[in-house]
Amino acid sequence: MKLAALRALSIAKMIQHDAPVCYVPPSEGTKPLSQNVLPHALCAKTRGYIERVVFQINGSYEKGWFDACAVMMRRLIETLIIESFEAHGLANKIKDPVTGDFCHLSVLISKALQETSWNLGRNAKRALLDLKTVGDQSAHSRRYTAHREDIDKLIPDFRIVCQELIYLAGLK
Repeated sequence: MKLAALRALSIAKMIQHDAPVCYVPPSEGTKPLSQNVLPHALCAKTRGYIERVVFQINGSYEKGWFDACAVMMRRLIETLIIESFEAHGLANKIKDPVTGDFCHLSVLISKALQETSWNLGRNAKRALLDLKTVGDQSAHSRRYTAHREDIDKLIPDFRIVCQELIYLAGLK
């Protein structure tokens, strides 16, 4: 009996020695296993940084990190609004005249809704403020934590907004 226990202990030590201490993902991140929030095909071949944000949105959702998912959704909308203004040569409309920095998301949304050189669809217009609210709550509220249901109810509108902005930005 002692011999079997010693062998088992020896085997366990060999396995521990060979096993990595912990998994460290590559520095550029990994692709998620699922596409529960936004299909990758929607952003494929746009810009690398947009694709990586979509990977993070889907990856954080599949891991159950819903605040992270909401914040990344907010970030993607902000990025796509900026891309749309830049594609139309209108970036100065969304920059602070003193610093030259892009405006905060609330201003970006307001300017996108007012822009006359394009026409956002009715559903996208309605959805933008709801999407911003959940992202803001997750990013800035100390006591708010997003749940899967919070993200699930936003997914259809999020896809509509992203698809429209991707096309307005000339990325597809």
